[in-house]
Amino acid sequence: MLNRIDLRGSSRDPRGLLPRAQLDVSVAVEQIRPVVEAVHQHGFSAIRDATQQFDGVTLDRLRVPAAAIAAAAETLEPDVRAALEVVIERARKVHADQRRSDVTTQVVDGGTVTERWIPVRRVGLYVPGGLAVYPSTVVMNVVPAQVAGVDSLVVASPPQKENNGLPDARVLAACALLGVTEVYAVGGAQAIAMLGYGSEGADEGDRCEPVDVITGPGNIWVTAAKRLLRGWVGIDAEAGPTEIAILADDTADPRHLAADLISQAEHDPLAASVLVTDSEALAAAVDTELVRQVTSTKHAARVQTALSGEQSGVVLVDDLEQGLRVVDAYAAEHLEIQTRDAREWALRVRNAGAIFVGAWSPVSLGDYAAGSNHVLPTGGCARHSSGLSVQSFLRGVHVVEYTEDALRDVAGHVVALANAEDLPAHGDAVRARFES
Repeated sequence: MLNRIDLRGSSRDPRGLLPRAQLDVSVAVEQIRPVVEAVHQHGFSAIRDATQQFDGVTLDRLRVPAAAIAAAAETLEPDVRAALEVVIERARKVHADQRRSDVTTQVVDGGTVTERWIPVRRVGLYVPGGLAVYPSTVVMNVVPAQVAGVDSLVVASPPQKENNGLPDARVLAACALLGVTEVYAVGGAQAIAMLGYGSEGADEGDRCEPVDVITGPGNIWVTAAKRLLRGWVGIDAEAGPTEIAILADDTADPRHLAADLISQAEHDPLAASVLVTDSEALAAAVDTELVRQVTSTKHAARVQTALSGEQSGVVLVDDLEQGLRVVDAYAAEHLEIQTRDAREWALRVRNAGAIFVGAWSPVSLGDYAAGSNHVLPTGGCARHSSGLSVQSFLRGVHVVEYTEDALRDVAGHVVALANAEDLPAHGDAVRARFES
């Protein structure tokens, strides 16, 4: 079922040889640009038109009534409510330890630099609602923003025909459990444009004020819209289809590996599932298990498409050392290590959005209840980017405070460097303070 890539005996850089979904966001940008520009220019009417076109829903208002949010929590299935409460509790525990403290450095007598960590004022949190619904994503976006101390949180999620044009009831319930009361029934590129530029609504109480940062996953149209607005607002990342890579040796259970590969493949036909192993026997056993397990999974057609696509495959390596180089080159969103001494191998990994160690730490745990965040870099971006965290909503600002004597002591150096860079007015701005 999985394509085979045999890197045994190869010393080449594996980066260009590994399976990867081919997405051209730049093409999507041009296709979605008219929608984004229409929302910028015309606000509510453009949002309503795009929502009718793409979601088949006619919006009377943008904002979800507070009563509907509260009602969603009251009618939530007890087991789902209990699960969300556990997820919220664990996420808050992990993210609370990420909050940075202000630090003041005494550079010289009379001269200090303080690094302050200041939360952004207002953030827009996007929660997708396509092939699946994601109340867990509400938690993963809202909790770090709340811990960071963000003053104003707004959630946007696509309207659902089966929920009377409101976002999915479980998404609304998660908002209620987290105390989020500003929610908009808008999805896709029009939601990103609304968050970035703001929009009037049906009346003054329906207006969406613009945000400073937009976070949250979405399809290629959401990603393209975020690219268009990047710079006007901050964004977390240009998220692509989900991906899992597993580094495994002959101690791994092929049933577990197959189940984990399938778990990510059910997200999207473009989802990537990659197994890296030095055991050809294990690769064969996993393929057998995939054939058996796929037939019994609910979204079998979607899973089959994802697993057989060019973005998925088995990579055969000489040994785990080569396997480590391969997974570092791949830089997976989710990386499982199922080997002997799994923790030791995991601690040597440089590039991954999140690392799951051993047989009892599957990606599904991280998707929901590990306490970690599941909004993670995709498409190899883990080589240079991190997942969503409290830091995503904080800005480090240096506060410089020098006395007269401290400035006088360094003034000559400032003047010398200003002249060396042919910026004499810089030096004059210091010199002027000491001339009578």
